[in-house]
Amino acid sequence: MKLLLIGSGGREHALAWKLAQSPKLSKLYAAPGNPGIADHAELVALDVENHDAVLTFCRETGIDLVVVGPEAPLVAGLADVLRSAGIHVFGPSAAAAQLEGSKGFTKDLCARYDIPTGAYRRFTDATSAKTYVEEQGAPIVVKADGLAAGKGVTVAMTIEEALAAIDDCFDGAFGSAGAEVVVEAYLDGEEASFFCLSDGKTALALATAQDHKRVGDGDTGPNTGGMGAYSPAPVMTDEMVARTMTEIIEPTIRGMAESGYPFTGVFFAGLMITARGPELIEYNVRFGDPECQVLMMRLKSDLLDLLYAAATGTLDQVQAEWHDDVALTVVMASKGYPGSYDKNTPIAHLPAGCDGAKIFHAGTALQGDELVATGGRVLNVTATGKTVGEAQARAYALLDQVKWDNGFCRRDIGWRAIAREGR
Repeated sequence: MKLLLIGSGGREHALAWKLAQSPKLSKLYAAPGNPGIADHAELVALDVENHDAVLTFCRETGIDLVVVGPEAPLVAGLADVLRSAGIHVFGPSAAAAQLEGSKGFTKDLCARYDIPTGAYRRFTDATSAKTYVEEQGAPIVVKADGLAAGKGVTVAMTIEEALAAIDDCFDGAFGSAGAEVVVEAYLDGEEASFFCLSDGKTALALATAQDHKRVGDGDTGPNTGGMGAYSPAPVMTDEMVARTMTEIIEPTIRGMAESGYPFTGVFFAGLMITARGPELIEYNVRFGDPECQVLMMRLKSDLLDLLYAAATGTLDQVQAEWHDDVALTVVMASKGYPGSYDKNTPIAHLPAGCDGAKIFHAGTALQGDELVATGGRVLNVTATGKTVGEAQARAYALLDQVKWDNGFCRRDIGWRAIAREGR
């Protein structure tokens, strides 16, 4: 089977690494890819924003399945163009991708189908939004409605912080993503990430993970795209998984189908486990980053089988099996991230991975023979272990062999679960 993987980050490197293990794969292409992905796929210089160019490539090379990694091409309708030409795609239509592309759309769907989530209001002007914040008080959450690369959400612990976040959105800090703002209730509890495949009618639960959004140790500092993750998340007990499927995932699949937007692809549900049970913070319509990296390390099944079943409406015919080991990943980022940072800084040495430990490339490139850091989040140092503590120790031991002067990381990834293990 010939596949085209769209994307260039750590998530896509993890997907490429896992897809390359399938005995059913005859050829893997990646556009645009990165130096790590090049170990598993042939990189092609496609402009993924040019949907006609992607379609032409698929036709000329006989692509059997396109796997879209990031959210932007999905929101832009790449899957629609390919499907209309008879090419199988893993990823939702532009209409279904509104689950991530518009936070207001998702909140409205939750209200319509009684999906547990924080109370909210939508605003298209700063004055009304500020009035609502002052009426509600803090803590409160302010979100840019559209795609903002993981940076459009402010968990405001004071009214002043919320008002400043509203100004940021309407003053253009997040571009068109901030033209509308969603203000919602602060949910108190423990966050978890839950992943589930859908072919529009059948749901296949995958696994759980816990991300670390804040840039600093102890969950301090500004939100980022994610500084590390581990899987499984202990807070997601069998009961919580069952409730998440019944109360959140299944009503969403039903609601999307009834609304005329059947969802095919992966649900990435950001959850808050509150005293009432699981509540939806937000949906993403692609695998998480860096959660995908730990999921792929734990997945025992053939990933190609699962993604092809989701793309072809045959999800009821497959199962997902998982290794019992814990997987943990630590993000190495450029100093200054999530603010401004230097680009093209040299990475002098990357240690070779071993069985159960691997470094996934996120924001890297080759300049001649030199590997350089081109992004904010650059490397995902990942390892497995019998416990979270063991996986953490192995990941940091590998990370400490990396030679990159401009890199930094959190040193406490997995701290909540390790504290549980010590009880």
